[in-house]
Amino acid sequence: MDIQKIREDFPILSRTVYGKPLVYFDNGATTQKPRLVVDSLVDEYYSVNANVHRGVHYLSQQATELHEASRETVRQFINARSTSEVVFTRGTTESINLLVSSFGDEFMQEGDEVILSVMEHHSNIVPWQLLAARKGIAIKVIPMNDKGELLLDEYEKLFSERTKIVSVVQVSNVLGTVNPVKEMIATAHAHGVPFLVDAAQSIPHMKVDVQDLDADFLVFSAHKVYGPTGVGVLYGKEEWLDRMPPYQGGGEMIQHVSFEKTTFNELPFKFEAGTPDYIGTTGLAKALDYVNGIGMEKIAKHEHELTTYALQRLKEIPDMRIFGEAADRGAVISFLVGNIHHFDLGTLLDRLGIAVRTGHHCAQPLMQRLGIEGTVRASFAMYNTKAEIDALVAGIERVSRMF
Repeated sequence: MDIQKIREDFPILSRTVYGKPLVYFDNGATTQKPRLVVDSLVDEYYSVNANVHRGVHYLSQQATELHEASRETVRQFINARSTSEVVFTRGTTESINLLVSSFGDEFMQEGDEVILSVMEHHSNIVPWQLLAARKGIAIKVIPMNDKGELLLDEYEKLFSERTKIVSVVQVSNVLGTVNPVKEMIATAHAHGVPFLVDAAQSIPHMKVDVQDLDADFLVFSAHKVYGPTGVGVLYGKEEWLDRMPPYQGGGEMIQHVSFEKTTFNELPFKFEAGTPDYIGTTGLAKALDYVNGIGMEKIAKHEHELTTYALQRLKEIPDMRIFGEAADRGAVISFLVGNIHHFDLGTLLDRLGIAVRTGHHCAQPLMQRLGIEGTVRASFAMYNTKAEIDALVAGIERVSRMF
């Protein structure tokens, strides 16, 4: 990988913050966008903008072709069997809410159970809690060891005749733990239970093949894989999506409407009420093409080297505490230094031009398990460098001396 050439595709990486070169280590929250993605948004607004699926005129047909071509790009990227299994949403959060609402309404009753893990993002906890309040379902939680690895023996014990679905993150946004979801899916299927994979933190960093995983559902966001905000994907096996009721009502998701009865559209449109972000889906497709052009294996190798180097350098700092020591981990490192509050450390690093995330990272149950309120989190992307990691280490050492 020619990292310098890649960095040139991201104009924001050349800017300064407080007079310092920007070091952007908040990729777990959102990635920066290559110029070609932003250009695609501008070009489509200026040359092809028209509502999709509903017009006989040229612009509408052209916009529809671009939108559906983007769906095919997503299908290929995750290796879904059909574009009917690719539903466009506003992001991972809406994808999970859609699944919880539609699946829960159709397949779950009072006393039924969902299995989550202790390291879930709030977006994979709160929707299930809302369903629990509405329908009286129970939530079971997979525990982890002190390294940040899920206890698969305990996972197996959580299943009962009332278990209806498992929903687990593939890569922890705090610990970087890469969960063995393929193995976990096989366990769930042995019990006749479907499995939802939260791939928000895995899609930018590794090859994700829904057929190889045998995932029943999988969700991710465009903005975490170098695409625009406000666009996401829900993948679902056709056999499940066919049986689930619509999430929202309105235009596009219907086949016929009368005041007496409405019939619904075919997949995937049954779940896409209203005007979609057809400009954003083109941006997502451009981002996926960009990643494919570089090569996911090359990206994964580079980020693994970066993470290994960062762990080595950070451990040189006195009083450094790193959370998560799983054998298989992604490009995320959460840490604290001595008694320095994570907010103070993040704020002072920002003054040095270094962007990190601080707080509970929308994973408060995990923070409770760790016995802390929050951490500083550095999350890496394909455009980051070892020199930037050196700058992070130097910045932490400088702040430490201040305290």
